[in-house]
Amino acid sequence: MPQKIRVAHSPDSDDAFMFYGLASGAVKADGLEFVHELSDIETLNRAALEGRYEITALSVHAYAYLHDKYMLLDSGASFGDGYGPTLVVDGRSQFLRVEELRHARVAIPGKWTSAALALSLRLPEHEPVVVDFKDVGRMVKLGKVEAGLVIHEGQLTAREEGLRVVEDLGKSWKERTGLPLPLGMNAVRKDLPEPLRRTLARVMTETVVYGLEHREKALDHAMTYARGLDRKKADQFVGMYVNEWTRELGPRGRQAVTTFLKESADRGLIAPVTPEFQAR
Repeated sequence: MPQKIRVAHSPDSDDAFMFYGLASGAVKADGLEFVHELSDIETLNRAALEGRYEITALSVHAYAYLHDKYMLLDSGASFGDGYGPTLVVDGRSQFLRVEELRHARVAIPGKWTSAALALSLRLPEHEPVVVDFKDVGRMVKLGKVEAGLVIHEGQLTAREEGLRVVEDLGKSWKERTGLPLPLGMNAVRKDLPEPLRRTLARVMTETVVYGLEHREKALDHAMTYARGLDRKKADQFVGMYVNEWTRELGPRGRQAVTTFLKESADRGLIAPVTPEFQAR
């Protein structure tokens, strides 16, 4: 009997794209059966605390609390290279600059998301209001919060929904550090045997490469998870978060992860952590 490997990722078009090789059966590993588990990223972050899945997507922020259970994989990352989670207000709001939102209520898409950590680095004094990522814009427009932090497709549709962008946190992070903003990554459970971890790291690379090399078919698959985006916008969104950083972090990608976690620890937002990466 093949060994079951539970692969957990979000039902988002970028994750669907990068896992297309595995989901379609084009990417395989002898003796292993891959079972896909889909949940939103904050649910996956919580499940990872229990070590529930052999491979899981997780927020880089959440990794600070999970490094005893998981190692980061070199492939499968979602980085914002000059773009990322976006701080928005209602189109009629008087707020124009981040600094004006000190002490304001800000809707955030999950306590352990990297977006929330990036906001705390940029705007330490705010009152976070945790909501489902799909409800951030609605909370802002209803006036229940002064601002919101939109992620996923909301970064592309904010203006169409009557919201005004105050700041793109991925852009300001890159202007300050010269690095992409690390948001989500895939990780493998540390208690698995080393040969199996290496195999899973290789499989993760292969599924990302397969999607990038079979873009139209992978995009067809991703469209079933595009949450109302037309194909042009879905293609744009996938291109933002499945790219060469996703194929392989390399030294600069690893530096981005290390810098994000170190700055957060230096500010007292998380405990100090040295990221561990699983080799193929």
